Amino acid sequence: MTLSPDLAARDRPFRVRAQDPDDLAVVSAYLQDAVLPLAEIAYEPAAERFVLVAARFRWEKALRASVKAEGGEPDERVHCGVRFEEVTAARVRGADLKTERGRMLNLLQIAWSDGHVDLICAEDVTIRLDVRRLACHVEDLGEPWPTVFRPTHED
Repeated sequence: MTLSPDLAARDRPFRVRAQDPDDLAVVSAYLQDAVLPLAEIAYEPAAERFVLVAARFRWEKALRASVKAEGGEPDERVHCGVRFEEVTAARVRGADLKTERGRMLNLLQIAWSDGHVDLICAEDVTIRLDVRRLACHVEDLGEPWPTVFRPTHED
């Protein structure tokens, strides 16, 4: 992964490629609390590709703004495209992609486990991808928009 150490200090779109578990951990942190519409998920078996578009909470900006005084800039979300290559199978537990297309998921973590990528969501929903190797591309799409809803987690 090529990631400049001062990325968080700049107001740039997030764009990375994850090729190992450490890279994926960074991607997972940036995508934590992304809102993922089931309608924006697609598995293309012939191309061995899994893609999604989520509304990513811009944690890098929120954390930077938290050290500023009151009255700073609002929190933001941005559309973010995620693509996994060399996917041999995709399964969903806890949701039905055909009948619940309008359902929104809250992405909590992306985890690697010996040939599998798990997209772990709230409400006990998991999307498991069987992969030959880890090949993930992530890119912010378009302009961010302000949000008053900052994700929170119970301890």
